Amino acid sequence: MRKVLVLIGCLMLTFTAAAFAQTDLQTDRRDLRQDRRDRRADVKDVKQDTRDIRQDRVDLKSDVAAGDRAGAKADAKDFRQDKKDRRQDVRDVRKDTRDIRQDGRDKRHDRRAARAR
Repeated sequence: MRKVLVLIGCLMLTFTAAAFAQTDLQTDRRDLRQDRRDRRADVKDVKQDTRDIRQDRVDLKSDVAAGDRAGAKADAKDFRQDKKDRRQDVRDVRKDTRDIRQDGRDKRHDRRAARAR
C-alpha cells in the first residue's frame, strides 16, 4: 500500500511540474512575441527619423543656396537633433534584437532540457 501511495505522489508531482513548465513556456512565448512587436515599432521609428533627416538636409541646402542664414541655422539644429534621435533609435533596435535572440536561445535551451527529462 505504501508503494502505491508513493507512486501516486510521484506522479502527481511530475504532472504538476509539467503543468507549471508548460505555463512558463507559454508566458515566455507570449513575452517573445511582444518583444518582436516592440522591435518592429522601433524599426519604424528609425525609418521615420531617416526620412526626417533627408528632408532636413534638403531644407538646409535650399536655405544655404537662398542665403537665408536664420533658416539654415534652424534647419541645422533640427538636422542635428534628428540625427541624435536616429542614433538612439538604432541603438535601441540593436539592443532589442540582441535581447530577442538571447531570449529565443534561452527558450530553445529550456525546451530541450524539458524534453530530456
